[in-house]
Amino acid sequence: MTKGTENFQLQTWVHASGLSLGEIARRISALARKRGHPQINPGTTRVRRWMNGEQPRPPVPELLAEVFSDVLHRPLTPGDLGLLAAPLPLDTIKLPLLRESAAETLAGWTRMDLLMLDRREVLELVAGAPLVVAASHLLDAAARPLSLRQAGFDTAAVAALEEITAAFAHLESVHGGALYRTSIIGQLSEVTRRIQDGVPASLRVRVFTATADLAALAGWTSHDAGRYAAAQRYWSYAIYAAGEAGIPGRGVEIVTRMSHQMIYLGRLHDALALLDLAAARARRDGQTAVQALVQSQTGRVHAGLGQPDEAARHLDHADELLAQATDRPAWVAYFDAAEHAGARAVSARDLTHLGHRGYPASPHFEAALRLRQPGFDRVRTMDRIGLAAALLDEGELERAAAVGHQAMESAGMQSALVASRLNTFLTAANHHHTPEIAELHARAADVAAHAPVISRVAA
Repeated sequence: MTKGTENFQLQTWVHASGLSLGEIARRISALARKRGHPQINPGTTRVRRWMNGEQPRPPVPELLAEVFSDVLHRPLTPGDLGLLAAPLPLDTIKLPLLRESAAETLAGWTRMDLLMLDRREVLELVAGAPLVVAASHLLDAAARPLSLRQAGFDTAAVAALEEITAAFAHLESVHGGALYRTSIIGQLSEVTRRIQDGVPASLRVRVFTATADLAALAGWTSHDAGRYAAAQRYWSYAIYAAGEAGIPGRGVEIVTRMSHQMIYLGRLHDALALLDLAAARARRDGQTAVQALVQSQTGRVHAGLGQPDEAARHLDHADELLAQATDRPAWVAYFDAAEHAGARAVSARDLTHLGHRGYPASPHFEAALRLRQPGFDRVRTMDRIGLAAALLDEGELERAAAVGHQAMESAGMQSALVASRLNTFLTAANHHHTPEIAELHARAADVAAHAPVISRVAA
């Protein structure tokens, strides 16, 4: 039996099955006897060696695939389990995308994602130093030579890809990410197949630009659906694709999405480390709008850490940069005065919750709502819920009730982000016991309980 690098694919499927190593060994032995191979009788140690990269001889790969197919109710092949000459490391974002097999790696992620739609997330969230190192490597990676084949794309296919990606982006911003995630992952799977078939040099920039947009969107919809580890994988590929396309600032913008996720999950120091990395690269890339985005989000993190002076410094710097950013690329056009007002709003809210006086959040939420452009329905709903919660914090109960009832009209959309903001409102409402607020609290609790996507996070 050959030995190789750690088989993260097999480890992931073992985790997904819920079986112990001893039970896997027992099932393999029983199936082997049934198939006429009584000499195959592995133990727990042997299964662990397979997970660590040892490649079993036939027919063991086929037996393993049959066992997991039966347990998971999904047709799996030995290749899906990483039982090939060179298994793909699906359980890490540390370095795999720096190799020529990047599209093949992503194809493995999308296939696993689509197969496991009705089960818990099986990939592990990467955090701390490994996440920051991964982002640094991806941002600094040089573009690789293209395949000499050119069968994957022509001009018409690229135009269709661009149009489809733009349509998905619009739908996601209006209705939330969970509703369209599966379709976006399926489209991304098709794109990776075509990239492996080859990209003409004349279409390279357009192909990888559209792929970066689609992968970034796949990451965001995964995050909005509560699939946080999957989101990291798609974002890491989006950074890779942006590097292939040679788009200044695009990879940095995607790193800010990774930092947003860390903020959302309460890992503020991880978010700050990512943003420090993003700030250095943004200055080098020279995209003013991206620098403004980084500064705005950095201010938000410092507010969450209870550092009002640092928060104000970065938020004010973002104001200055945003005023200078007269020509913003389409992929960062969402970061405008309204989005920055939203960052100021949650910063003020967090400082208030940490005991700092004099930081009312409601004026900033009101500014965000006033400035929002059409087509951002999800974030507008989040602003309304945030405004209602802020008004409760500020003792404006009558206004809070009016805004809160308006917010509840759309608070049940397909979005973990909206659900998390709803949790923030419920926490604020717990401190008030008037009949009007009690009625609103009951309505909000019912919306939260029946929302298509549930979140335990208050954000």
